[in-house]
Amino acid sequence: MISLGRALRHRNYRLFFLGQGTSLIGTWLTRVATAWLVYRLTQSALLLGVVGFAGQIPAFLLAPLAGVIVDRTSRHRVLVVTQVLAMVQSGLLAFFALHGTVTVWHVLVLSVAQGLINAFEMPARQSFVVDMVEDRADLPNAIALNSSMVNGARLVGPAAAGALIAAFGEGGCFAIDAASYVAVIGSLLLMHVVPVPRRAARARILGDLAEGFRYVAASRTIRSILMLLALASLVGMPYMVLLPIVVGKVLDGGPYLLGYLTAASGVGALAGALYLASRKSVLGLGRVIALGALCFGGGLVAFSCSRTVWLSLVLMLVTGGGMMLQMAASNTVIQTLVDDEKRGRVMSLYAMAFFGTLPFGSLVSGAVASRIGAPETLLVAGVLLVIGALLFLRSLPQIRVAARPTYERLGILPRIAEGLDAASVIPLPPEDH
Repeated sequence: MISLGRALRHRNYRLFFLGQGTSLIGTWLTRVATAWLVYRLTQSALLLGVVGFAGQIPAFLLAPLAGVIVDRTSRHRVLVVTQVLAMVQSGLLAFFALHGTVTVWHVLVLSVAQGLINAFEMPARQSFVVDMVEDRADLPNAIALNSSMVNGARLVGPAAAGALIAAFGEGGCFAIDAASYVAVIGSLLLMHVVPVPRRAARARILGDLAEGFRYVAASRTIRSILMLLALASLVGMPYMVLLPIVVGKVLDGGPYLLGYLTAASGVGALAGALYLASRKSVLGLGRVIALGALCFGGGLVAFSCSRTVWLSLVLMLVTGGGMMLQMAASNTVIQTLVDDEKRGRVMSLYAMAFFGTLPFGSLVSGAVASRIGAPETLLVAGVLLVIGALLFLRSLPQIRVAARPTYERLGILPRIAEGLDAASVIPLPPEDH
């Protein structure tokens, strides 16, 4: 157990874990309540997609610029500001909903506002993990615990949202979400943050932006991981959009079965995150990324062919676990290798690859499914992801060779056990003394 939660030894990270964990439950309340509110007001599946797209597209468009800002200023300050703004956004949703004046336009505009906030919050939060964990050896554990926290909230929040909507309406969920931000803002303000020297800001923001792109393009390791992640987000992640169709038309189920399948995916993701948290080093995570993507894609292929409920539940466990292994392991390797002065820009590209491509994938999947069917769309998506994972696995030796200059420049030395293939090794970061 000590190994599983060793990042919690660090006071700042412990505060963040408790505050962010509370806030994330509120975030899931709002996600469920927003979807239900839009459908109740409009009875339109199209508008559900439009609102979801509006909330996600700013991350794709603004994440690189946000990364430049994060690298130029205090990550801690950016987080405090974005959390306060997010609390105001949820508070406005609660105000309109509780007063009975809410319209789909209110939801649409406030979803765009939340998307703008998230575009800056995501790279700042991802980058700030390094500042909260003094011992770099605990960084993989901290990232895995973050994923565990997200998926734990994913299990609690939606379940609570249904009961709260029935008792208090959508406005009650929005109000609780707004109040939950007090926890994360308080945790940030209670931290003892040592000022980290930032490089002097230059006048040319576009120059900094281009520098970040060149840095990623020059690193075969980071570039390959981000490309596989973008593929998984584009073709794999939209399975959640198609899940209601599969439940209703293929498995002859209803809302309860949809909830069970969603929960099964969440349990699989939580199990994957806990496995990564139990690991004591980053050794071998390159292979974990490839195998996670294989499980994700293979799970989708098998799920598309399933016609029984019990098998579909098992396959959702596999799919969710594979997705989490790929995502969290990718985050860990990138955070280990990236230069600190470029961390915000690189993590903004990570957010762009993982979150930014999702709305496009959702739109494409919906359009393709309307022509060939949801199971067939999932089958194609799974096959494409499996192919991408196999190509990544095949190129692992070359990726490691290309990464060696970066390892040397960052002072990261590989630990290769006798008899092991160097291609399967991700080097350990040096320990701080």
